[in-house]
Amino acid sequence: MTEQISIQDQGQGLYPITEQVRVELLHRLRQVLPSDSLIVEQESQRPFECDALMLYRDLPLVVVLPATVEQVRDVLRICHQLNVPVVARGSGTGLCAGAMPHPEGVLLGLSKLDRILDIDPLARTARVQSGVSNLSISDAAAAHGLYYAPDPSSQIACSIGGNVAENSGGVHCLKYGLTVHNVLSLELLTVEGERLTVGSQGLDSPGYDLMALFTGSEGLLGVVTEVTVRLLPCPEVARVVMAGFDTVNAAGDAVGAVIAAGIIPAGLEMMDRLAIQAADDFARAGYPRDAEAMLLCEVDGTGEEVAEHTAKIESLFRELGASSIMVSQNETERALLWKGRKSAFPAVGRLAPDYLCMDGTIPRGQVSFVLNEISRLSQQYKLRVANVFHAGDGNLHPLILYDASDPLEVRKAEEFGSEILQLSVQVGGCITGEHGVGLEKLRQMPSQFSTAELLQFEEVKHAFDPALTLNPGKGVPILKRCQEYRALPARHQHD
Repeated sequence: MTEQISIQDQGQGLYPITEQVRVELLHRLRQVLPSDSLIVEQESQRPFECDALMLYRDLPLVVVLPATVEQVRDVLRICHQLNVPVVARGSGTGLCAGAMPHPEGVLLGLSKLDRILDIDPLARTARVQSGVSNLSISDAAAAHGLYYAPDPSSQIACSIGGNVAENSGGVHCLKYGLTVHNVLSLELLTVEGERLTVGSQGLDSPGYDLMALFTGSEGLLGVVTEVTVRLLPCPEVARVVMAGFDTVNAAGDAVGAVIAAGIIPAGLEMMDRLAIQAADDFARAGYPRDAEAMLLCEVDGTGEEVAEHTAKIESLFRELGASSIMVSQNETERALLWKGRKSAFPAVGRLAPDYLCMDGTIPRGQVSFVLNEISRLSQQYKLRVANVFHAGDGNLHPLILYDASDPLEVRKAEEFGSEILQLSVQVGGCITGEHGVGLEKLRQMPSQFSTAELLQFEEVKHAFDPALTLNPGKGVPILKRCQEYRALPARHQHD
């Protein structure tokens, strides 16, 4: 069992805000923001108390909703001068408590930075503000026959700035990569309010790869205000092969077989029986409801390429014991099959009062073993779990069903989730794939990293944010500032 670290205390108590500082903060914020961009009443702050994880909640001193980059800069400068914590928030769709407010700080909402600034069809780029939703980029580029590839299930709502913060993926990341592979440059503000440009319009930039450093940094190093993304041509043809299997092991073996055959699908998703039935009840997608596991395998490209790969995949699935196979025949059928998959999270939400969505990543060859272990843990903890995940790149999303009104079930769900993450590390994977560490996974960081590595992360944090006021208590355990970590067993202190 990973050491129990009090995550609620992470970063709190380090910034005691006196009444004088609070009054000065509000006074100075009112000088740079209109009155309707400040929310100080607690009841009005409730929509901002958590992200989509909803397991951890808190209220800030104040919520600010700037409408311009200049206003964001002014807010950061004021907070820096007063040593007040700042938590940047996009659309609040994150799943790791990464945007949960700090009780002694400012919640910096970026949803009003929602302009698509430029689409260049020749360069195949889009320049957008950080509050623009993921899906709206593809909608705007569609007129030019282009689209933005990373497509999280929450793409209708999640912001591109939040995608950068968490290095989000989606069902098509197997072939087209994560956010980091599809972003060319960032405009961001440092904790002092200084404006930086990271990356460039070219295929490469001189110097250190700061783009990779900032993408996935969870708002710990700076505040993203503008993003230039790479656009891709819409494929000539796309087709989905849906296959049902009588065992989870057979479906897991089929995942590796597709890749071993030299085919890189646009997406390769897996769902177990509970998830299949929940999603089909919700979306009426025609899923094989009696199957123990299902694969959705999409191939795209030219008509000849898609036809060849589809035939190979069908043959592979039949050889590996698929109990049913269906191939989408048109765009309507393809969209419906993906609608079921992308609706899986809300669909499973109808099966229990609450669920905890995990985010471990494992080697493809360990899929069957890990799913069997999750089934065993489900029986051990007496909590149902629905498995929905990006099978092609091994990114697990077990949904642990529980009742948040029952403290015992809350504790069991957290312990169950912790064991899944530790299992992911044990088989050669990691504790997160696209949701981030946030507040949720701080306890598991010592399972993944040695103390020396955690201290190195802390040094990076200090280089950009010496006072530790940007999203404090998230992402990286601050060993120098946390008494709980000083008390960790010697094996962690000397790794």
